[in-house]
Amino acid sequence: MKNTWSAWRYLWKSEDIRRMLLVTLFLLVIYRLAANVPTPGINAAALAALQQKLSASGGNFFSFLDLLSGGTVSRFSLLSMGVYPYITAQIIIQLLIPIIPALQKRMDENPTEGRKWMEKWTYYLTVPMAALSAIGQINIFNSFSAGVPVLDFGFTPDKILPSMTALMSMIAGTLFAIWLGELISEYGIRGQGLSLIIFAGIVARMPSNLARMMTDEQYRWIMLGLMVVIIVLTIFAIVFVQQGRRNVPVMYPGRRIGNRMSMPVKASLPLMVNMAGMIPLIFASAILQFPAIIASYFVQNTNVSVANFAVGVQNTFGGNSATYWILYFFMVVVFTFFYTDVLFAQQNYGENLKRVGAQIPGVNRGAPTQKYLTKVQRRITLPGALFLGIVAILPFILSLFLTAVGIGSSASSAGLFLVSSSGLLIVVGVVRDTFSTIDAELKLHGYQDSILVR
Repeated sequence: MKNTWSAWRYLWKSEDIRRMLLVTLFLLVIYRLAANVPTPGINAAALAALQQKLSASGGNFFSFLDLLSGGTVSRFSLLSMGVYPYITAQIIIQLLIPIIPALQKRMDENPTEGRKWMEKWTYYLTVPMAALSAIGQINIFNSFSAGVPVLDFGFTPDKILPSMTALMSMIAGTLFAIWLGELISEYGIRGQGLSLIIFAGIVARMPSNLARMMTDEQYRWIMLGLMVVIIVLTIFAIVFVQQGRRNVPVMYPGRRIGNRMSMPVKASLPLMVNMAGMIPLIFASAILQFPAIIASYFVQNTNVSVANFAVGVQNTFGGNSATYWILYFFMVVVFTFFYTDVLFAQQNYGENLKRVGAQIPGVNRGAPTQKYLTKVQRRITLPGALFLGIVAILPFILSLFLTAVGIGSSASSAGLFLVSSSGLLIVVGVVRDTFSTIDAELKLHGYQDSILVR
């Protein structure tokens, strides 16, 4: 306890670390202030009516969008898409590399230049992804609003100028959020910029979610107690799974010291149970949003059959149907395996161990080692994938339970679930990574007793 308190005092005494923390806090404040700037052309009355409608129905589809954007979706602000298009573009580029041999060859020949190429094309791809997301978001809002559109959007001569203004403003808002995240990574807490942007949004939503839950006068204290229990259990499960490792024994060859040869060194290669992190949740949700986004273009179709089909697709993939949650679970599990395979293949442990002369006992070097490690990684990924799938559908499971026992309303349970599942996974991960970064900075500045994460 004494060492921990001394470490926290040293955070403020060290000029470099103090500046790093203050810059991070300052940029996050700017982000949250900018999150309240509305998109040009918004009909405030129609937006308020839609917010009330979604709040009464639970609105899981919009709740998840609100989670990633920090409540900016419900306010339809300039930053309503947050950094979500950039994350999607980043995932797409990562998935294309092992699929296209020329890209894989570029990464293998010169990893440094390959990473620069990835960063450049991720930014290029972010712009069209942000444009598509903005158009889809506007159409979905207009289709859910009763009669009066939230934003009078279209490309007819009388609408094209205000529509392009709103579209360009939303794209600029996304790029501004990404820029703030890059500034945090460069001048603030290193490497945590985009994660802290998402983290700030989730934390900012927690008071309002708690307030919504407490509006249920009959069951407010039961819901509060249930929320505490769920949060504690979920945090324990997240930390337990995230810390899970499978240590594969590795023998490193002895080194020559003068005229003598040292004995081989026995070590271990730790393989993570959940290597994919929160990415499967985000990407599976993005894929499931596309049907609703595409259907939003046909809701106002003059053909009644087409319009009814589009409405059915929106209701199915709007986040309130059992079909949506079942598909969500299976897509999270499948994508966890797929994304882990992609990341693991990029590590190329077989060739790297062969290069230094290391060997797994009983396994030949090179390709057989990579094949063996891939088999082990897939086996330990199963519990991690099932865990992420359960975290993804936890709101649906608990809503069924509360409905069965007759406790709570949809509005109160929406706030409870959003904090307890996907949000907590991101929050716990970001907090752990941030504290690890700060701890490394303390040790870099000569403070050796700084064990902040205990």
